Amino acid sequence: MNKNSFDLITFGEIMLRLSPPRHARIVDGDIFEKRAGGAELNVASGVALLGLRTGILSKLPLNELGTFIKNRIRFVGVSDDFLIYDDGPDARLGLYYYEMGAAPRKPTIVYDRRSSSVTRITLDEIPEGIYASARMFHTSGISLALCSGMRNVAVELIRKFKEHGAMISFDVNYRANLWSEDEARETIKEILPMVDVLFVSEETSRRMFQKSGDLKELMKSYADEYGVKIVATTQRTVISPRKHNFTSMVYDARTNQYFTETPYTDIDVIDRIGSGDAYVAGVLFGLLKYNDPEKAMQFGNATSSVKNTVPGDLPSSDFKEIDRIIREHHSTGPVSEMNR
Repeated sequence: MNKNSFDLITFGEIMLRLSPPRHARIVDGDIFEKRAGGAELNVASGVALLGLRTGILSKLPLNELGTFIKNRIRFVGVSDDFLIYDDGPDARLGLYYYEMGAAPRKPTIVYDRRSSSVTRITLDEIPEGIYASARMFHTSGISLALCSGMRNVAVELIRKFKEHGAMISFDVNYRANLWSEDEARETIKEILPMVDVLFVSEETSRRMFQKSGDLKELMKSYADEYGVKIVATTQRTVISPRKHNFTSMVYDARTNQYFTETPYTDIDVIDRIGSGDAYVAGVLFGLLKYNDPEKAMQFGNATSSVKNTVPGDLPSSDFKEIDRIIREHHSTGPVSEMNR
């Protein structure tokens, strides 16, 4: 395996999503459509669709569901070289059920992921050559929260990739149903000195990390305290389940600069799931491709905004579409109503 042969490798759980059609309810529907998803897969696929080489490290059951996930990974251009397969009697793929919302009814998610195969992944299953093969490694707080074994693997992966010269990207992605604020805060504070690119919401900074000050002070504090180089925070205004506004702020500690732009407004939300991961993908693409935090912010805002308009967890936008959306967002004149 060649050094830095991958632009990005991610680590995390890949799940099967089951959804009733459109705005039907979980409690009374008879049909579910199946899709692949998972925070780190969403990120890897978003970066791959924009044109860089990505792979995902995970563990899947060696059965038809695992084959379905593998095929979806390949379809979105992500390498399956680092997938590990579980042929044991307890092998299983984590599930979640997603019900779309319509005001005043909020979207609903029901998880069924306990003891999925990825929670039993071990370091000795992971090929040593992986650590020198990536320019950047990405994972999230979900991977740290699922169980102690997976947390230990994730932390060791961060350490090993860092030792081999990779940049480390981390999305806090705090989930209160997975772990407490105290446990999350103490665990994540241990890895932050190894993190180069951090994604954290303003709410998480204030509540879970117990920080105070305005948004810029919150973001800069991660650089001052832990040496994080890039900090990104999204800013979403939910008008209704079907209508959102979205922008973000990116702080570059290397130049002590903040970057933001006018929001994308009145986004038609078809499916919000995965839009945060699409933002991460856009930012990481901008950093890996251009080493430009302002471009990264623009790509993140565009990829997240357009992901809201497509069903499923995974993004579907290539570079050409995102580049056009960015240019139209900054245009002061009329833009075409249709692509043709």
